[in-house]
Amino acid sequence: MRTKEAAPPKWRRIAETLAAELQAGAWKPGDRLPGEYALAERFDVNRHTLRQAVSHLENEGLLRAEQGRGIFVPDPPIHYAVTPRTRFSDNVGRAQRRPSRQLIKSSEVPADAAIAEALEVPADTTLIRLETMSFADDRPVGIVSHYFCKARVPAIVEAFKAERSITAALRRCGVPDYKRRTTRISAQLISNADARLLGVRRGRAVLVTDSVNIEPDGRPIDYGHGRMLGDLMTFVVEF
Repeated sequence: MRTKEAAPPKWRRIAETLAAELQAGAWKPGDRLPGEYALAERFDVNRHTLRQAVSHLENEGLLRAEQGRGIFVPDPPIHYAVTPRTRFSDNVGRAQRRPSRQLIKSSEVPADAAIAEALEVPADTTLIRLETMSFADDRPVGIVSHYFCKARVPAIVEAFKAERSITAALRRCGVPDYKRRTTRISAQLISNADARLLGVRRGRAVLVTDSVNIEPDGRPIDYGHGRMLGDLMTFVVEF
């Protein structure tokens, strides 16, 4: 006697239907899907069931849900070149996107052992920390914490507020050029605080970069700790 197979859960059937529609070109990259309420009504399910389907498609890289904005078909990831001349604006511009940055907050902090070593300053040296959000076409793609020695660039906060660019802000502070010394790349799940700031759900993967930029004479000028949304960025190491 054959055992009757259980029907797949509703959320999986919804996910399969939406995936087929995406494959057929019902929506293009960058398009926003109908809202949660409309989709739940279409499939005659509650919003919790719909969110299970959307979450599954997010994990598959087929959809992207943004808090307060909606459900989108993701654009192709930005190929972010990691080179001695790494610049956020250049990488985003090459992808035909519009780059911008926003200051979340600034503060003065003592250098911990790891950052002091990276910046080649004594531990507890006063640093200026800039917490910045990076955008591509007005869409948040990541957060970077920059650390500068206050004695070297005391006006970096005001300069960044005026320029909205690390490169331009450093130039305004008397640092005409810099290059990348090291970049360490790892992956982790997004923190709750970063998820709230970026307007994404908890559990998203982020690519973490810990980098050191140096002046032409070799002195470290900037230590950066970045968290970029993994489905929006692909890091390419160029030699």
